[in-house]
Amino acid sequence: MRINNIFHDKKFVLASGSPRRKALFAMLGLNFTIDPPDIDEQIDTALSPVELAKSLARQKGEKIGRSYQNAVIVAADTIVVVENRVLGKPRDEQDAFSLLKQLSGRKHEVITGVNLTDSNQQKMRLFAETTQVTFKKLFDEEIANYIATGCAADKAGAYGIQDISAVFVTGIKGCFYNVVGFPVAAFYQQCMHLFDAKQGS
Repeated sequence: MRINNIFHDKKFVLASGSPRRKALFAMLGLNFTIDPPDIDEQIDTALSPVELAKSLARQKGEKIGRSYQNAVIVAADTIVVVENRVLGKPRDEQDAFSLLKQLSGRKHEVITGVNLTDSNQQKMRLFAETTQVTFKKLFDEEIANYIATGCAADKAGAYGIQDISAVFVTGIKGCFYNVVGFPVAAFYQQCMHLFDAKQGS
């Protein structure tokens, strides 16, 4: 069941291999296929974290968008920022431990850039959503035990709020699903603009 019938005739292409984003698209009842982009990400260190997330999403969207017509291409990139440092995905368990130590007892921001392109109408929306998350002070044993579950791998900042690391979170300000990996509410609003739709249509 869809919230709004503006989606009923839309074919979406999710330019991501993330199982979290796949689950969220399924939750929204969208008709979609998955086509993860194979690109060498160009990271401009001069950009602000918000602009960096948008830039990475745009790179992914442009790569996949060349292959589709009459589809809505959705590309996203999520980064974690603490004290103006961008934390990526951990290279290994040692790196995951280092990333989580940096988040311990601090507030950080989760920023997701999204590139939304309607290839049929040649229209595009590029936006970012920011959520503030606060972690409790983490003990080394807690970090090691979490990493041992395997959940830290392939996640920005080395954690996923939807898994057992939820016990680390003492506060959240903003969209929960943005921390999972995709800003559902902002995506919905941007689709309304992209499709020139009205609420309740």
